[in-house]
Amino acid sequence: MAKKSLREDILDAGLRVMLQKGYAAASVRDVVAAAGVPQGSYTNHFRSKEAFAGEVLERYFAHTQDLVARALDDTSLAPRERLRRYLDLITGQLAADEFRRGCLIGDFSLEAAPASERLRTQLAGLFREWRDRFAACIAAAQAAGEIETTFAPADLAEFLLASWEGAILRMKVERTAEPLERFQRIAFATFLRPPGT
Repeated sequence: MAKKSLREDILDAGLRVMLQKGYAAASVRDVVAAAGVPQGSYTNHFRSKEAFAGEVLERYFAHTQDLVARALDDTSLAPRERLRRYLDLITGQLAADEFRRGCLIGDFSLEAAPASERLRTQLAGLFREWRDRFAACIAAAQAAGEIETTFAPADLAEFLLASWEGAILRMKVERTAEPLERFQRIAFATFLRPPGT
C-alpha cells in the first residue's frame, strides 16, 4: 500500500506559519512542527525554502482569488458596490484574526522580494493578475457612470491595491480596523466617487 504524501499538510502548515511569522522568521523546523511531520518529509518534497515559499504564496493567492471572485463576480451588486464588498470581506477576515496577520502578498513583497528574484518575479505576476481583476470591475463601474473616468481603470486598480496594502500594514501595527475603515471612507469619497459628487 502506498504511503500517504504529507506534502499538503506541510503546505497548509507553511501557510499558517508564514502568515504568523513572515518569510524570514519562518524556519523549516517551525513548519514541520506545525505540520506534525519529520523534517525529512519537508526535504523530500521541497528543494529549498524559496521554492516552498513560492508554493505557499500560490496557495494563499488562490484563496485571495476566491474572495475576489465572491465579491467582484457578484452581478447582483453594482460594480462600485462589488469593490466595497471585497474590502468588507477582507476586513472581516482580518478582524476574525484580531488584526494580527495581514496580507501574505504584501508581507512577502516587503521581506522576500529583495532577497529572492524568483519570489519577486512571482509577486509581480500575482499583482498584475490581481490588478487586472480590479481594473475590469472599475471599468464596468466607469461604464455604468458610478466612478469618475478621469483615470484609466488599470491606474485606479494599481492605486487601490497599493493604498489598501498600506492600510493593512498600518492595521497590523495598530491592531484595529481604523486604518482599513479610513481607507474605505477616503477611497469612496475621492477616486472611487460617482461623477459630479
